[in-house]
Amino acid sequence: MNPTSKKRKRGQEQPTVTISTASTSSPGPLLAIYPAIQPPSSTSFKSYKLKKPRSDSADDIIIAGETEQVEFVTHEEESRKAAEFGCRYIVALHNKRTGTISLLPSSKSPQILQRTVKALKSAQPSDAPTTRQYQQARTALGETFGTKKAKAAIRAQERNKVDVGAMEGVMDYVMEGIDKGAQGLMTTEEAKEAADTNRLIPPFSTSATEPEDIYPLHKIIPETEWKALSLSAFDDTSSDKERIALLPHSRSNWLNAHMHVWGRPDSGKDRKKNLKLLLYISALFAFHNAAGKRDFNADQTRERLATLPSNVVDGLFSRFTEKARDSTSYQATSTTKTLLLTNLFALCLKVDNFATKVETLSHDLSISKDQVNQLFKSLGCKVSKLSDRERAQLGLSDSGDSKFAVLRAPVAFPQLRQKRRN
Repeated sequence: MNPTSKKRKRGQEQPTVTISTASTSSPGPLLAIYPAIQPPSSTSFKSYKLKKPRSDSADDIIIAGETEQVEFVTHEEESRKAAEFGCRYIVALHNKRTGTISLLPSSKSPQILQRTVKALKSAQPSDAPTTRQYQQARTALGETFGTKKAKAAIRAQERNKVDVGAMEGVMDYVMEGIDKGAQGLMTTEEAKEAADTNRLIPPFSTSATEPEDIYPLHKIIPETEWKALSLSAFDDTSSDKERIALLPHSRSNWLNAHMHVWGRPDSGKDRKKNLKLLLYISALFAFHNAAGKRDFNADQTRERLATLPSNVVDGLFSRFTEKARDSTSYQATSTTKTLLLTNLFALCLKVDNFATKVETLSHDLSISKDQVNQLFKSLGCKVSKLSDRERAQLGLSDSGDSKFAVLRAPVAFPQLRQKRRN
């Protein structure tokens, strides 16, 4: 506590606080902020009304003052920002004679002042240095004060510069060499066609207007194999359990759920087609399990698929295995495994009315959801959760938490990601 301060004596009269009712024609006291130089206390300021005020208030007033060397004036933009940010104050006036304190009826926003040195008002601003000038100055500074490593980097950069003047005489020869070298390069359309050809998916149509026509059925299952698939054994069954037992692969929730629908004799007009699709998809499930083992045994795989026609089994081996050079043994490579899965998923889409639940297939195939999602995306599907309206349109009863791979026409494949440059 300041020892020279006087304590208020008990019973001393407190100052009276009133709210001023000054007329709005007079702005009254104004607040000012000096961001840099503090003017002398003897500096006088005047207030000016804006010609086109925003409103009838003191906020539309600017103040100005000057000394012998510096001019001070309100910075309208900064003052407006301060007012918009809610920087406002209540001003109180203390009358020493009467001992009263009067509060102004409205709050005040501060005036942000900017200063101008009178001696520099006539000086012309210098032009900003060009990129070349900046680089030369930076190089000179590095050569003078830089470390050995910095100086070595500067010299290496100077060596790598191209002398444009020396290139003028040989530019025609350079361009001619570029044109000759570019003759063997593919055009954008040719590159796209080559990329589409090398996709590990079934043959497709980019001009198809219906999802059914994007992946033609007989481009996945040849017509001869399709006709060879027999459903007579299913007609002699009386229960879903018996019908599921006829499949080459029966340990699949996706297959079993669809067999409950399409395996029964009264399933509808699409029963024969969908039942054949389920039979072939079951064969792909079985072939995938055999190919996933460390040692692919062709004889055991054929034995497991013995209920299928021989040309169907031969087709599976020819499309989804490879033979090493000078060898008669079959091998399941990463390429053939990927191609098998995309063929399987394309057929699942046909059975599911082109909206397949990815979680079920991920569980049945014992592969991650991310891998299943990527394979469906490579087929041109969009993998996401469906809205209530979309599920109703597709006839789905699953909850909104499940993700579905949906194929729509025309097909749109994901673009290849370009590597970022370091």
